[in-house]
Amino acid sequence: MKLPLGYAYSAMYAGIRAAEKDDLALIVSGLPATAAAVFTQNRVQAAPVKLSRRHLKASRGLVGALLINAGNANCATRTGDAVALATVRAAAKMLRLPPAQVLPASTGVIGVELDPDKIVDALPRLVGGLSAERFDDAARAIMTTDLVPKTAFAEARLRRGTVRVAGMTKGSGMIHPRMATTLGFVLTDAVIPAAQLRAMLKRGVERSYNRISVDGDTSTNDTLVLLANGASGVRPDAKEMARVEATITGVMESLARQIARDGEGARKLITITVSGAAGDTAAERMARAIANSPLVKTAVAGSDPNWGRILSAAGNAGVAFDPAKTDVYMQGVAVCKGGLAAPFSEQDLKHKLDAAECEIRLVVRGKGKGKAHFWTCDFTEGYIRINASYRT
Repeated sequence: MKLPLGYAYSAMYAGIRAAEKDDLALIVSGLPATAAAVFTQNRVQAAPVKLSRRHLKASRGLVGALLINAGNANCATRTGDAVALATVRAAAKMLRLPPAQVLPASTGVIGVELDPDKIVDALPRLVGGLSAERFDDAARAIMTTDLVPKTAFAEARLRRGTVRVAGMTKGSGMIHPRMATTLGFVLTDAVIPAAQLRAMLKRGVERSYNRISVDGDTSTNDTLVLLANGASGVRPDAKEMARVEATITGVMESLARQIARDGEGARKLITITVSGAAGDTAAERMARAIANSPLVKTAVAGSDPNWGRILSAAGNAGVAFDPAKTDVYMQGVAVCKGGLAAPFSEQDLKHKLDAAECEIRLVVRGKGKGKAHFWTCDFTEGYIRINASYRT
């Protein structure tokens, strides 16, 4: 898959994390790109989040570069604001950009001071290593507890030419966003006006990053940035803009699913679908409640078709529905009909639940048209092991 035109990438080890693997990444647009972004709704917000918000406002939504570090969240520290500003200013000077056109992002441990010199001293080599071919290097550099890099690519062939979309993201734990999750960067070479780009991101994030959960915790650093630099020279017409939006949303959905699949300690990806609710919002709340239930997630981990936990979790969502008109399916097998046990082979279904992917479907029979999907993962002893020793 060909990458969007007009972007260059770089990555290197700057000594931020103890393990000697790349922990600093840079994404540069040859032309300042129109940008839209969403950030954490946690009231505790990292310095890069606060600075990125200010820069987007000051630059009126134009971004020339993204500077990302892993291994330290630059959050809840005495020097966080000063570190974020100093590193961004240094990067802007080297790239000959206004500081407001550089957005910082950080991920890693909270509450540990970040030495700005590690980033500033690395910048000459980082900038010198910029290449249109180093997308994958940057995707690996932003990882923390992720087991694999997470990337997605797509293109849309339009009347005036082809536009391309590429995305990278990281996230494995502290995943329960209501805006984005951890760090995500989606790039396109289409010409898209700022107002339309913001609307695309707002709608797309609701169908993707806002529909995943690993552990019910929202990070202090969650950042999702969408850039459109127009390097393709292709401006979609009014009808084509919907196709471009669908392409961008598809990339974001793929990235979101990859995060859920790679949840800390996870062995299984769980896809939850709710239909027949009073409305889409009600369906989403029911699906989210099922996804966040430790009892559901541990049952899936043990390949236990315990449908009562699914029905109970939906009942805790705070929305009205009739359990007596509710059916539950696991791996396509009806396990509950009208709120009561349905006949099924426990042994056969347990075998099906041993698969790497699990599908849970809850259907409310009636006149309701609401529907939603949600992605999560099983909850295993591996999650506890990872997070019990995260700082040490």
